[in-house]
Amino acid sequence: MTAPPKAPGWRIGRLAGAPVYIGRSWFLVAGVIVLLFGPVVQRTLPDLGAWAYVVAGAFAVLLLVSVLVHEAAHALVGQACGYSVNRVVADFWGGHTAYDSRDSTAGRSALVAIAGPLANAVLAGLGWLWLQQTDSGIGYLLAAGFTYANGFVAAFNLLPGLPLDGGYLVDSLVWKITGSRGAGMIVAGWSGRLMVLVAAWWLIGRPLAAGRQPGPTSLLWLLVIGGFLWFGASEAIKVGRARRRLETVKVGQYLSAVSVVPATALLTELPPPTGQLVVGADEAGRPLGVLDPAALRSVPREAWTSTPVSAVLQHLPERWVVSGTPEDDMTDVVIAMQTDNLSMVAVQGPDGQVHGVVRSADL
Repeated sequence: MTAPPKAPGWRIGRLAGAPVYIGRSWFLVAGVIVLLFGPVVQRTLPDLGAWAYVVAGAFAVLLLVSVLVHEAAHALVGQACGYSVNRVVADFWGGHTAYDSRDSTAGRSALVAIAGPLANAVLAGLGWLWLQQTDSGIGYLLAAGFTYANGFVAAFNLLPGLPLDGGYLVDSLVWKITGSRGAGMIVAGWSGRLMVLVAAWWLIGRPLAAGRQPGPTSLLWLLVIGGFLWFGASEAIKVGRARRRLETVKVGQYLSAVSVVPATALLTELPPPTGQLVVGADEAGRPLGVLDPAALRSVPREAWTSTPVSAVLQHLPERWVVSGTPEDDMTDVVIAMQTDNLSMVAVQGPDGQVHGVVRSADL
């Protein structure tokens, strides 16, 4: 039996049915925040003593709330756009929301992307209102940190390069103009790489050109943040190129014909063998799985008059059915296979017609 996938962290609840996790790496971030922000609090409010680090811990929690609100905005807008949200995670890199967007459009993708930064902008506005209610002390420090942090996160995430939210806006724009998601990802990925190169020039090249050594903090930021952005941008370019290739291949080129029978039909109602796969469908016509020849052979002939087709089906996950036609490109089919580790995918048109199946062995 295959072991269930390991949870990405500590589950703290659910959001509209999707589990919400705090990733294990987030506690490392919290520790760094406490170590960096604690001395600032001590210098500003020396009477606090060691309690300054408790205040720094409270700031780390406020940042966690900001990350979760950012990701919750992505998740809720994604669900409103028809996406199936699998999980929401806050971790070392801020956070991420995992969802199935195989039926996405450029417009929906843009809406989901902009939701996170807008949520942080709203939090920054609330923080500013909080600032107006306090003049000094712990409340002022926390309000100021909360406001500026959310303002920075909103602005940073809108930078126009993948893997940031602004990169997904560039991706959506190019996708809308060209009709190619692959082209959008390639352009947005290169935009992300360009941002890293500009940052490298600003933090390292510019000081060196002026005869100065770049500071260690600049080098660390470039290594950690720049490395993360470069890796994400490079992955986007790689995926975009793969999508471009898939966009030139039609589903019909790899489609195998099938015979569709109601899963409630008796075995005596099966069509004569033709070499085609037999697909069992529910009352609504949605494919449930394929006929298992071994299971069929195990049923005595005299029992065929009382045994439904559903009893000898190899039942497949609900997401093995992809909406499409033979004229569509292979992108959604391949994504479905990779996402759910499927050996075959059924292609069903908007009118309910099952056009056939695509088998991974044929690709």
